[in-house]
Amino acid sequence: MDYSPIERVYTKIRNFLFAAFNKEFLIFLLFLFISTIFWLGMTLNETYEREYVIPVTLDKIPQNVVLTKNVHDTVIVTVRDKGFLHAAYTYSDKIRRMRINFLNYANNKGERGYVSQSELQRLIYKNLYSSSKIVSVKPDRLDYVFNYGLSKKVPVKLVGKVVPGKSYYLARTRFWPDSVMVFASKTKLDSIKYVLTEDINIVNFEDTVIRVVALEKIDEAKVVPSKVKIGLYPDILTEGTMEVPIVAINMPEGKVLRTFPSKVTVKFIVGVSKYRVIRPEHFLVVADYRELAARHSDKCNIYLRTVPRGVSKAQLEMNQVDYLIEQR
Repeated sequence: MDYSPIERVYTKIRNFLFAAFNKEFLIFLLFLFISTIFWLGMTLNETYEREYVIPVTLDKIPQNVVLTKNVHDTVIVTVRDKGFLHAAYTYSDKIRRMRINFLNYANNKGERGYVSQSELQRLIYKNLYSSSKIVSVKPDRLDYVFNYGLSKKVPVKLVGKVVPGKSYYLARTRFWPDSVMVFASKTKLDSIKYVLTEDINIVNFEDTVIRVVALEKIDEAKVVPSKVKIGLYPDILTEGTMEVPIVAINMPEGKVLRTFPSKVTVKFIVGVSKYRVIRPEHFLVVADYRELAARHSDKCNIYLRTVPRGVSKAQLEMNQVDYLIEQR
């Protein structure tokens, strides 16, 4: 008789399974299966304690309410019960989420709400089988803080280590946006003058750096937006010099102080882009008549009192000059 390919395969498998040796192996597998079922039944009938992480959602929040401190996003509950019920909890949606009704626990006068430990247990028990026992709940209560839109706008400040590469300096820092809205109680808002970025570490950069950074969290306050974009603009440092007039100060009426020379060279370090816009009038070099009158020296001390923003290591080429006081 001519068998089809499928029948031939079936015949080979049947003959293999019912061979003398394989009969013993099948009996072994049968007893292994029975013992496994027996062991599993005993195990599932034992009482165990197991932790479950339950996500928490605050529901039914009025549209005019701003949460400045939200509830914990999870509750960890330890439940004692039979193993087969733990399996049911694990593979079902029975305790997968806890929803807290905002209106049920809010204190509008204090603009706070909390769910006590006993209330948490009551809410959890609603989703458990009657034989289950709660051993512990963490945290032991849920708190939230809210207000009705009270806010103020404050600037953003950078925190962290920002160091350009060698021969560069940080010419400019920019934020988008440069100010953010903070929602909190009046007392809290009065104490907040600015919002800091999270600590950042950007070093050895020579080109413009653009990053999105998170803002530091403030307890019982909500910051909008919670992230800002920052721009760090490095510039190449260069040495510069400039001839600056010497200005007499504290001169009595009718007298004139003349210095020789009338201008002095100021040496400084500045970024290339900044150097193009610096002028002598941005510096202030002074000679003080009161000092001359007090010590009667042959030389006049001069001082660098003002330097433009972005200039560093500014110094005078000389600190003393000849002088003459004339009567008008």
